Amino acid sequence: MIIKTEKEKKILYEAGRRLALVLDEVEALVRPGATSAELNSHAERRIKEMGDVPSFLHYTPAGSRRPYPAGLCVSINDEVVHGIPSEERLLKEGDIVGLDIGLRHEGLFVDMARTLPVGNVSKEARDLIFITKESLEAGILAAKSGGYVGDIGAAIEVVAKRGKLGIVRELGGHGVGEAVHEEPYIANFGKTGTGEKLIDGMVLALEPMLTLGSPAVVLGKDGYTFRTRDGSLSAHFEHTIIVTPDGGEIVTC
Repeated sequence: MIIKTEKEKKILYEAGRRLALVLDEVEALVRPGATSAELNSHAERRIKEMGDVPSFLHYTPAGSRRPYPAGLCVSINDEVVHGIPSEERLLKEGDIVGLDIGLRHEGLFVDMARTLPVGNVSKEARDLIFITKESLEAGILAAKSGGYVGDIGAAIEVVAKRGKLGIVRELGGHGVGEAVHEEPYIANFGKTGTGEKLIDGMVLALEPMLTLGSPAVVLGKDGYTFRTRDGSLSAHFEHTIIVTPDGGEIVTC
């Protein structure tokens, strides 16, 4: 999607404001003993109370055999993305948990994610979370109209390599706005000056996924949950942005 009118921009920013509010509320529920189902129930209920639609709920991505069964993805420790909430999955002291959420407001879609510590976590886990967030910030700064998709991936890669973290290569960011997922695909690595040209007003979801060990991932039997192959911790951050000449304007805040 490319923002063409002030009305579209206003709708998108309102959607982002609402989504960030819901995720703030879910974040406040993260504690040892909480279930991933509890977090999902709150997220779905609050989105619907606002008159919006949880965009992940019943969404079937290309290649999937069944719709996603929840409005919130809850990915714990070595789960990179798309963890399915359940009553059996309890958060424990020392875990890290990725929360990925989206909604549709007045026909437009936004998407965001954060990784959080559960109680006290190791220094390595804290560093992983901090550097992954920092890599997203670098990618957002690189999302300048007139530049290229490769500029974003290259900026994220610099931060990840400086932190000696693995970069998941099979998964990345994407266009968003008129659908849950749109072109272009945005890898979290790359070369500056390569890939699709970035256009002023383009709406993108940037989402670095970094690991403490190998970047290799495997898809679980549920058909959705990606885990690190070596069992190492993984972190994930995401914002929906609008491309401008000065870098990305964050929508989900």
